[in-house]
Amino acid sequence: MTARRSLPLFLALAACGDNLTLPPDRDPAADPDPPVLSCIPNLDGQIDRSELRPAIGTPVRYVVSPPDATRQVDLGGVEIEGDLTWDFATDYADDQALTVTPSSLEGKWYQASFADGAFVTSFDRDGDLESIGLVRNDSLVLLGLASSEENPPEGTTLLVYDPPIVVLQFPVTVGQQFISTGEITNGLVSGLPYAGRDTYEVSVDAEGEIDLLQLTFEQVHRVRTKVTVEPAVGQAVVRHQTSFFAECFAEVARATSRDGEADPNFTEAAELRRLGF
Repeated sequence: MTARRSLPLFLALAACGDNLTLPPDRDPAADPDPPVLSCIPNLDGQIDRSELRPAIGTPVRYVVSPPDATRQVDLGGVEIEGDLTWDFATDYADDQALTVTPSSLEGKWYQASFADGAFVTSFDRDGDLESIGLVRNDSLVLLGLASSEENPPEGTTLLVYDPPIVVLQFPVTVGQQFISTGEITNGLVSGLPYAGRDTYEVSVDAEGEIDLLQLTFEQVHRVRTKVTVEPAVGQAVVRHQTSFFAECFAEVARATSRDGEADPNFTEAAELRRLGF
């Protein structure tokens, strides 16, 4: 009887013995390699071409004032211990969220009208109108505008500048001043024929620190742009825009005047756009 009772116990021990082998060697736990950043600000007092490349497919989030509201702005900034600082950190309850995602020109209905290598961003809040830009070796240029759809209900828009309008010159440094004019012929605006001339008067006139809602940039360049839109038929429209550019982040804040504003140092913005949530 004893031997019979021992046999199942022996078999059980033998079965357990098969699982008592040492586990295989395993690599130690480790986090994945951090992503390699394509651009790291060096804060050298200028913005190079390599520090202002469009991040195709990367959402960029802004807060923007609503269309029916204005914002008080201090574009001059204040000096703190000898450094110029702009305060754009006020949180407005009625600000709206805006996400802009740069894309390539490929596959767009208007692709044949613009140079290869161009990139596309939304021009208006709804994304119905798109701007087409190109980063050249010496400049960032605006090639034109187009409706996001070829045949939208309000009619097709297609405006091609000849020559393209220079928005920034590389490297971006304090003291730059230039004027760039683009002509539009045989254009379309909401399905109607359009011809005109747009002139950009650009100056990079200051460098300093800017405080936003959730971010502070130690070094930004203030870029003032006076835009004059002269249609072949109708009154010319003038507006001023002050933008703040940071290395690798491009435009981090923008204040746009009301149409007809004469003072480039305007204090009431028709639109205020800031990087953040």
